[in-house]
Amino acid sequence: MAKKTIKSAANQYGKPSESIEKKSFYFGSKNFRWMMIGLGLIFLGFILMMGSDANTRPDGTFDPNYWNEDIFSFRRIRLAPVLVIAGFVIQIFAILKRNK
Repeated sequence: MAKKTIKSAANQYGKPSESIEKKSFYFGSKNFRWMMIGLGLIFLGFILMMGSDANTRPDGTFDPNYWNEDIFSFRRIRLAPVLVIAGFVIQIFAILKRNK
């Protein structure tokens, strides 16, 4: 009668005992490239949102009686938030992209 071997670890089932699987990192170089592009877009969006406050004159002085209409510019209200959202979408894509 042949001696029966007991498999004690779950990773031994279904595999020959001599094969060793090489562990690799989930993210590849393309994933990191997409992540850097996404971070760049997020950073650029936040930079484009910066500017003077609503009560700052064009010369840089604070005046509570002055209203600066530049806070409602296309760059601050439309372009910068779209870039930030696009950056976050690219980040999600970079994380979920399968490395082949």
